[in-house]
Amino acid sequence: MRRLPEALALSDDDLVQGVCEAKRGPVDARLARFDPARARARATTAGMRILCRHAPGYPEQLAQMSDAPAVLHTRGDSALLDTCGADGAVAVVGSRQASDYGLQMAHALGRDLAGAGVPVVSGMAYGVDSAAHEGALAAGGPSIAVMPGGADYAYPRSKVALHARIGAAGLLLAEMPPGMRPFRWSFPARNRIMAALARMTVVVEGTEGSGSLITAAFAADLGREVGAVPGRATSALAAGPNRLLAEGAVVVRSAADVMDAVYGPGERRPAPPPTASALAPALEALLERVEAGVGTVDELARRADVSEVLAGLSELELLGLVSRGPGGDYVRRA
Repeated sequence: MRRLPEALALSDDDLVQGVCEAKRGPVDARLARFDPARARARATTAGMRILCRHAPGYPEQLAQMSDAPAVLHTRGDSALLDTCGADGAVAVVGSRQASDYGLQMAHALGRDLAGAGVPVVSGMAYGVDSAAHEGALAAGGPSIAVMPGGADYAYPRSKVALHARIGAAGLLLAEMPPGMRPFRWSFPARNRIMAALARMTVVVEGTEGSGSLITAAFAADLGREVGAVPGRATSALAAGPNRLLAEGAVVVRSAADVMDAVYGPGERRPAPPPTASALAPALEALLERVEAGVGTVDELARRADVSEVLAGLSELELLGLVSRGPGGDYVRRA
């Protein structure tokens, strides 16, 4: 996977020869049939903007790469690409099988960074990636999803709703043309784009073989900052971040650590978290019951409608005031 940038930097002819060798006939035939006008029309129909790497507006931080994507397909607020270049973005990545701790950290980082106006870049995968996007959307801030297939193709398919929300409020970006499903090589290929767009890549959780470490390696190769969330030494999910920390990555305990590393100590700060006193009376009462140790939905709903309790708990979760533990009980977050 570390040789991927070298492969993608090859010309079309050399790449086809290297991959296909004597069996290159069908690929050559497909390339010969490619119709640029038809491709542009298809992108327009899909509600996308196409950016060639030689066109105005192509992100400078991507143009500097030896394996820069020849074309970017975007859907949503393309101005976010200018924000990434002028002000800097942060990539938040990690395991698809994240722990509750990892999900909470990813959501909090996404929320606090986006709440401070910092674009949050991730890959919309299960686990850490999606939690970071959810946090950014909850804060009403900028979020960019770099897709492994076409920008119009929600992957994983169960994240269709999240895909639509990012497209409406943020930016969907892909190297692949509209309608394309991802290939195995598409994932590390999109990881290099995430690393290049961001001034810092933060790994929240990941095993030693995690794809998030590939993203961190791309970031380091590009001269970008790498940060990691420390984890329990005995946890396999913490092995990746802990190794990065041992190698000199920035210790990330909160969004403030990220902003200090990216913008300078004290130059930028996340908005203060909401307090119980700022909540509506019904939410404040619900939070008090959780603080008192009433953790299950059934117990919390004895004095109120179940749907109202669930809606209230969801809002408290988005605000970072409560979380759901391994047993399913709700607890007050520090």
